[in-house]
Amino acid sequence: MYFWGIDLPNLAAVIDVEADTETVFGDDLSLDDLIWSGPQPSLPERCRGIGVDRCASSSQLITVVTAAIKGQRPVHFLPPYRTDHTMQVAELCSMDPSAVAVNTSTTFIRSVIRQRSVKSEAELAQIEAALVINAAMQTTAMRMATPGRYEREVVGTIEGLAYGRSGRKPPFSTIFSIHGQTLHNHFHENLMPAGRLAICDCGAESPMGYASDTTRTIPVGGRFTSRQKEIYEVVLAMQADALAAMKPGIPFKDVHQIAAQRLSSDFKDLGLMHGNVDRAVQTGAYALFFPHGLGHMLGLDVHDMECLGEDEVGYTDDIRRDSRFGVNRLRLAKPLAPDFVVTVEPGIYFIPQLIEQWRGENRFCDMIDYGKLESYLDFGGVRIEDDVRVTSTGAAVLGPVIPKTVAAVESSCRG
Repeated sequence: MYFWGIDLPNLAAVIDVEADTETVFGDDLSLDDLIWSGPQPSLPERCRGIGVDRCASSSQLITVVTAAIKGQRPVHFLPPYRTDHTMQVAELCSMDPSAVAVNTSTTFIRSVIRQRSVKSEAELAQIEAALVINAAMQTTAMRMATPGRYEREVVGTIEGLAYGRSGRKPPFSTIFSIHGQTLHNHFHENLMPAGRLAICDCGAESPMGYASDTTRTIPVGGRFTSRQKEIYEVVLAMQADALAAMKPGIPFKDVHQIAAQRLSSDFKDLGLMHGNVDRAVQTGAYALFFPHGLGHMLGLDVHDMECLGEDEVGYTDDIRRDSRFGVNRLRLAKPLAPDFVVTVEPGIYFIPQLIEQWRGENRFCDMIDYGKLESYLDFGGVRIEDDVRVTSTGAAVLGPVIPKTVAAVESSCRG
């Protein structure tokens, strides 16, 4: 989709750098296929539409690749992420399937990442289009989060809205749950009672396949309790501090730490944590409540380019993945650059099993008030997520404004 703009299966493409040619390989539909799918543009017609003059049948691909290998020319390929693709690459390059992963081209991978990381104005417009749909999904969920309704009713409505407005399915399965302490909760069979918090993490695709990904936390029945407001405001402050810190050149890992600092400081004020805030961040004590990374790249994939390798996309030779709990889940750590598009999604979760384990191990007991946490075990979780463009001087939230303050969310819930 990114390099060739043809959204069809069973295609391959070769760029011959020395010959300065581009060829798309694929097969037109047979009469049998046409009976089921109806008339379709031919492959040459599709190629002409994207400015590519050369196309060939699938069977000719192996001839081209084999000739290059026999001529001792380097053949670069990206990591296949499906088994049948791995088998096809193995056959093309005359290697054992187990050798495909280690023979992918690091040079090619890094070149693609450099290009795709920086979003053009056309790409940004597509993400904005997806966010217009996403905003409608979130506000619809707010209005529908009423006591006595099943979660699945909300999910069915907003996913239908996404498809109805773009003709494309959502880019990932919606997370909508009153048990928000489970980070990716795809169980939607709960009947929503008044007073619970529901996390709604959903996305839409633009007509050209670019994704959006936002999260809001919704009080079922339309009103936050005083305790819910306290925790919600901490998450909102975490996101505000992160957005204020973002600019070209700053490692996103540092932005994550800034959000963790805000959590630790505010939790100290609430009496849930004690001691030195910097130490709480350095040791990872905060991760009991924030056990995931602050965000990830966004584009044609929700976790953009994840099939190229998360460490290649999000890290550098100098910034390697941290093994500490919580920050080890950070998908993006490298320095930001203008026109990166990333999600910023801090969260706070009270996970009973994790709290029980850490308490049993006396883990960070000098910094965490486990006694006070007893009354939070049924709290659930709060997450707030926006899609953000890195500008030349800072960062800007993309898309229409989706209600985010306590007052705005409560107002939207009331319709």
